[in-house]
Amino acid sequence: MDGDHTLNDSPENPGLISPDKEDLSRLLTVPFSGRIRGGMRPGKKIIVMGIIDLEPNSFDVSLTCGRDSEKDDPPFDVALELTASFSNRQFLRRARISGKWTDEEASTTYFPFIPDQPFRIEIHCEHQRFRIFVDGHQLFDFYHKVNSLPSIDTVRIQGDLQITKLG
Repeated sequence: MDGDHTLNDSPENPGLISPDKEDLSRLLTVPFSGRIRGGMRPGKKIIVMGIIDLEPNSFDVSLTCGRDSEKDDPPFDVALELTASFSNRQFLRRARISGKWTDEEASTTYFPFIPDQPFRIEIHCEHQRFRIFVDGHQLFDFYHKVNSLPSIDTVRIQGDLQITKLG
């Protein structure tokens, strides 16, 4: 299976599923790459719950189009990349379309992440944008740069955090 997993948002199994019954702690290791069944669509949301490392630099949560090999870093379009940078207390977002990164959009003045503390990120997909919530607070919107929402089929997570739950 090699680090790739499937996210399933069906009512009977709202979280992560795996065809073979691997140890859940191994499933959620960072860096993580998991498939979003059916891709994104308006009304769908991705939830990432975890705990920030004790002395973090940064972490990224990305929604990407496709799961190409690691050597072409990254050859795929990135519909949304969220980066929490602890050095300057910024929560940044950007996209990568046809091999070119968009300008980073800086976050609000509120930085929601605390070292060694749990968090919950929700990414709500709407017709024209993603709405990003952290711990129940709406932080910002990110307007779609990728026009084909169903092509957004992978969630990738890396950096200074532990994942406790995905859905």
